[in-house]
This record gives sequence, structure tokens and C-alpha cells, in this order.
Amino acid sequence: MPLIKVQTSVSAPAKSEVETMLKSLSGKLAKHLGKPESYVMTVFEADVPMTFAGTTDPVCYIEIKSIGSMKPDQTQAMSQDFCQQINQALDVPQNRIYIEFADAKGAMWGWNSTTFG
Repeated sequence: MPLIKVQTSVSAPAKSEVETMLKSLSGKLAKHLGKPESYVMTVFEADVPMTFAGTTDPVCYIEIKSIGSMKPDQTQAMSQDFCQQINQALDVPQNRIYIEFADAKGAMWGWNSTTFG
């Protein structure tokens, strides 16, 4: 059930570029977490009114959620990988990207009329 949600203040690129980015994020997240990509969900929201450091310059907020615990070496590698990718795809400076990593308990995540716990 890994999830990666990208919210940004910049305008969305062409639909095909967004789809390419989401597919890449999906594959990378599955690999980083060692989980099947068949459970990974990606979300992209552009043109979100946002500020960072008191300005409206391009900014991005990313949520990464997964059942189980993410280890510090995993979150460090994901931060580097995803900041670089978002910088290249959306031209948001890496120092204006926040990533929130959240571990979920299986019983707190539903799917297919049940939960994972």
C-alpha cells in the first residue's frame, strides 16, 4: 500500500509528462521499499497555493506512506532520489522540497473491503 503524493505550486506539465513522472515514482517507491509495485499508488496535484520561507516561489510537498517501518537509510535514499527527480521534472529547487515519511499500521489502512492488519 505504499503511497507517494506530490503537491506543488507549479503548473502541471503536459499530461504525458505527468504520467511518465508518476510511473517512474511508482517503480522507484516499490524498489526503495521492497514492496510489489502492484500495491503502489501515486498522486499528483499541481497549481496548489503554497508558500515556503515566506515566498510563493516554486515549492513542492511530498508525502510518502507505507505499512511497516521505514529505516533512516531508506528515507535518506528516497529523499535524495525523489528530490532530484522532482527538481528535474518540475524545476522546483531541491531546497524548496519537503518530504514527509509516515509509517502506517496495517489496521489503519483499508483496501478491497478489508484492512492490512
